[in-house]
Amino acid sequence: MSGKEAPKVEEISEKTKETRDLILRNLQESLGVDKLTKQLETDGKVAHVYWGTATTGKPHVGYLVPMRKIADFLQAGLKVTILFADLHAYLDNMKSSWELLKSRVVYYECVIKALLQSLDVPIEQLYFKKGTEYQLSREYTDDVLRLSAQVSQRDALKAGAEVVKQVSSPLLSGLLYPLLQALDEQYLKVDGQFGGVDQRKIFILAEEQLPKLKLGKRWHLMNPMVPGLTGTKMSSSEEDSKIDVLDEPDRVRTKIMGAACSRDQPDNGVLSFYNFVLFPIVSPNAIEISNQQFFNFESLKTAYLDGKLDETSLKTFLADFLVNLLEKVRTRCDNDVVKDAKEKGYCTVEDVFSEAPKSSPIPELSTEQKAWKDALGAELLIPDELERILPTVSSSNPLKIMFVAHGKGKFHLGFVAPLLKIKSLHDSGVPVKGTILVSDIEAFLDNEKVSWGTIEARGIYYREMFLSLIRRLKLEDIIEVKIAAEHEKYFDKDYVLDFYKMASAVTRDETTICEGSALSGNLVPLIYSLNAHIHRPDLLIVGNDSTVFADLSSRLLRYFGYPAISHLVIPTVPGCNGQKMSCSVLDFLLDPLDTPKQTKTKIARSFCEPGNLDGNVAMQLAELIVFPLLNGCSLNIPRSADNGGDVSVSNYSELEHEFVTGTNPEFPLHPGDLKNAVVGVINGLFDGVRADFADKTREKLVKDAFTASKGKKK
Repeated sequence: MSGKEAPKVEEISEKTKETRDLILRNLQESLGVDKLTKQLETDGKVAHVYWGTATTGKPHVGYLVPMRKIADFLQAGLKVTILFADLHAYLDNMKSSWELLKSRVVYYECVIKALLQSLDVPIEQLYFKKGTEYQLSREYTDDVLRLSAQVSQRDALKAGAEVVKQVSSPLLSGLLYPLLQALDEQYLKVDGQFGGVDQRKIFILAEEQLPKLKLGKRWHLMNPMVPGLTGTKMSSSEEDSKIDVLDEPDRVRTKIMGAACSRDQPDNGVLSFYNFVLFPIVSPNAIEISNQQFFNFESLKTAYLDGKLDETSLKTFLADFLVNLLEKVRTRCDNDVVKDAKEKGYCTVEDVFSEAPKSSPIPELSTEQKAWKDALGAELLIPDELERILPTVSSSNPLKIMFVAHGKGKFHLGFVAPLLKIKSLHDSGVPVKGTILVSDIEAFLDNEKVSWGTIEARGIYYREMFLSLIRRLKLEDIIEVKIAAEHEKYFDKDYVLDFYKMASAVTRDETTICEGSALSGNLVPLIYSLNAHIHRPDLLIVGNDSTVFADLSSRLLRYFGYPAISHLVIPTVPGCNGQKMSCSVLDFLLDPLDTPKQTKTKIARSFCEPGNLDGNVAMQLAELIVFPLLNGCSLNIPRSADNGGDVSVSNYSELEHEFVTGTNPEFPLHPGDLKNAVVGVINGLFDGVRADFADKTREKLVKDAFTASKGKKK
């Protein structure tokens, strides 16, 4: 006998088949059934499934549809966890308090237990979990960030298309919700998830993306969507579309008798209830309406559509059935615990998020304080906040200034600019205390410019580079360097909650600042705002290409009742290509660890046309870096006698004059001589840094900072 053998078809026991059929009955779609079947066939394995619901409104009779299916799961021996998405509820419409939601969770749990017990379902394998028990943890949040880096804005929007309100520029939280729901599978330690077919795209996202994070792939079970009594989806927020589980009998009957039940639209709420709730409950017995027996839904539907069963009789039987069933639920819920939870969970509350109170009047500044403000320069954003702080500034209470550095690539000369600005303020007599905050999580979020496993090492590398420069500039008593992750409040529960609150207050378009399509890029301004809040400097320094961060963070902080922070805008240092010096454009950045020859070569090939200041890199470096480094000393520029001899200039204006016209018009400053002078000063600064990093330990530090790793952070 030749040829390939036919693949073996794995046999399953009759018991497993019956259990699987019970689990799958009346579902519209199932994904990963083979995995489910294998788990059912494994001795000692109890498959675990979860269903989630946001505690926004009151449970209504539409819950009988998933409860009837959950009853099947429990009867099949599955472990079932019901997740109360209280974090989602807290963020929904921004009109809930934690105390209110705590009571709602109690109410939901009591009602759901009563529903299942009224269906004569064993609940020993039924468990309840609140989302906030783990969704505000650092580990979970880290996985949200990791997942956001591999999911595009488009895919996140697509995943939530059926469950998140679709608008032209959706709230950022609406794009995050599908990611959170996918990660719930991992943190609830389940084998599968159950939901409506409207969740399908979220389930697909989970199946495609979680394995990339080595978080496993689950099976997914989907109920059909059952229309409400008005013909639309039954919703907790649409009063006419629902019947609350604890409604009085007369209200139940009134709602049922007024429900849409057109023969022209057979997929209506009334018939759907027969299909997905009533028949599964009474099966294998028959129901009798108008002297007719029906053992299954199809026979009842046919009779109704053919006119053999009238609408009033159909509705009356359903109303009687629901009244009898809900009476059992009401009886089980007739206790002080439920009454108290209902009263406290559904009282009227004011918005928990409101605009900050009006700011206090701006005080009159003294002559000295006005001089301090003048020293800061004209490029101030949100200056009012600074003017309120200046009267409190003194030598014992210096002005707290912060610059946030994101380690997106190689450290470069551009990071010297904020150090020089703080130095110049100190030299001008302003009492200052500077902080460099190294925050590299943003580098990961911005198109993974640092790998997840390298974030910590990159932060250490940046800190040591800054410390070396600070020593060279003799600023140890003025400027300190901190790593964002070392703050005690960094990504604690309050920080994470504020993160989600901010995501619920801004749109996708407002936060689309970073290049690239990954959703993670939209999170960068949120992290920037939160870090500013927990460190609370009096003044933040930003480059003139980053003013959008200042505007957005100011609005977010004020929106949640926190004071905004003034920003001082400084020019960005150009790279040797004439564009902003960038961590990722290695050929044109000036790395302090480059050799002196490499630094000279890079500057030598930059644009520097004789007499032309436009786009002249060497002249810009002289203005922004060289003269601030010289700190009032003259720049001596050696020249041959044939070129007019040596030149000495004491400030940038004099240099500009020498370059454009020259003291001796016959010998304006040549680009080559200018560049050599600039190289000399910059290499003089870099020499000290090179010396600091010459030992093996520092060499390893640099290597570790750029070793690609996809693993977990340490």
